[in-house]
Parts: sequence; structure tokens; C-alpha cells
Amino acid sequence: MQREQLADFLRRRREAIRPAEVGIADGPRRRTTGLRREEVARLAGMSVDYVVRLEQARSSQPSPQLLAALARALRLSEDERTHLFHLAGHQPPAAGTTAGLARAGLVRLLDLLGDNPAMVLSDLGEVLAQNRASVLLVGDQTGFTGLRRFLAYRWFTEPDARIMQPAIDYADHARRLVADLRAAAGRRAGDPVVDNLVARLSAASADFRSLWAEHEVAVRRADRKTALHPRVGPIVLDCETLITPDQGQELVVLTPADAESRERLALLMVLGDEEFTPH
Repeated sequence: MQREQLADFLRRRREAIRPAEVGIADGPRRRTTGLRREEVARLAGMSVDYVVRLEQARSSQPSPQLLAALARALRLSEDERTHLFHLAGHQPPAAGTTAGLARAGLVRLLDLLGDNPAMVLSDLGEVLAQNRASVLLVGDQTGFTGLRRFLAYRWFTEPDARIMQPAIDYADHARRLVADLRAAAGRRAGDPVVDNLVARLSAASADFRSLWAEHEVAVRRADRKTALHPRVGPIVLDCETLITPDQGQELVVLTPADAESRERLALLMVLGDEEFTPH
């Protein structure tokens, strides 16, 4: 771990970011041109004290998970993220793997989408990044570890993962998840991550085994879904999926499908960041 170089790099990247780039209002009383340490801490989901110790070369070695969070918060490019991992003494995640980070360009698009919920996913359904509207709508989905980081695994093994969808939509959503996973498995034949996910799902869920045996293939592109939000009620959303050329990541954008849903989503944005636990 190169502590002094890591500290210098993080400090310079923080100072180089304009607050507006990460959705923070640049008020007239603001004295710093870049982000404050507390703003980086909030965006990365870590303590201000740890950010300070990192910038003062006094910290312990940050984990890959913390580095990924810092990379998202500081809007690092792919080259900068690789450099960050090297400075911290870790091997950068391989490009195209589910352990990878959201592409910097996609993360910037998240910021531009404002109050439209959006997230970046891997091709196996791991949420890599979300904007504020998405977190308010479905909770922070980026902190899961192990097999739980995959949407399909939680859907088929944890009943609470379905709590925000109407029961009438369960069967269709399950079929779409499996068909999309089947497409990814075909592209990534022999990948141990995919093989392990499918094997564990098959062992854990009879519903998954049945749908997997049907061998349906369909990459998610457009959809309409209803989110049963505990604070504002049902929100009907049109879902558009933009897929990267290598099909390794996708940007999912949710927009309200009718006037009532638009009003409820706007209310949710006003209610703000009260504690919300994802499933």
C-alpha cells in the first residue's frame, strides 16, 4: 500500500470535482471549489474520520468494497479506478466481471437523470451504482455481498425481496429474471461465477429449477412495473434498459407511467432521506 501517494491522489480528485457533478448545490456561501470531505464520506457511505485519515496517510488498508465506493463517489474514470486499487495494494477487478465497478460514463449519466430513478447493473443483475432517486425508491442495493448481491438470487431465496412488487406480477418478473440470466449464461459459458450462481439457485429454489428447465432467453430491454412503496404507495414505472456494447453492464432508467405515479414519485423526492431498508 502506497499511503502517501494514495492520500495525495484522493485529495486531488476530491478537490477537482465540482459539486454539481455529483448533484450537490453550489451555493453562494461555498468557499471550496471541490467537494468537502464530509460530502465524499456521505456519497461513499463511510465516516468522515476515515476519509480524513485516508487523506492524511494515517489509515489502515481500505478494502476493495471501500475503494469501489470511493471510486463511485469521486466519479473516477476506469484508468483512475485501476490506479486507486494499485495505490491501495489491491488487484483491480477484472473488466467485465461481476466484481467490477460501474463504468464512469454510466455513473455520470445517473447524475444527469435527476429525479428519475436509475441504476447501473452488471449482466448478472448485480447493482453497481444508483442515483439518489433510485435509493429513495428501492433502498440502497449496492451493499449486498456474496450471492445476495445478485437480484435473481434474492428474488428466489428471500420472500422479503418481493415485498415491493404486487403478487400478481410475481410470475412474470420471475420468468424475466431467469430468461435474462439464461442469456448472460450463454454469453459467459464456463464462467465459474455464473455456474456457481445457477447451481446455488437450482439447489435453493424449485421455482427457479422449473423456469431454468424451460430454456427461455430474453435480454431485458423495456418493461412496465409497479413499485409498492411503503411511504407513498404504488408507483407505476416504465423501465428502459440501455446495454453497453459488450453487454457487460446496463443502465436501467425508471420513469413514472402516469400522472398519479409522477405525483407520488415527486412526493418521495420531497420526503427525502428518511431511513429506508432494502430487501
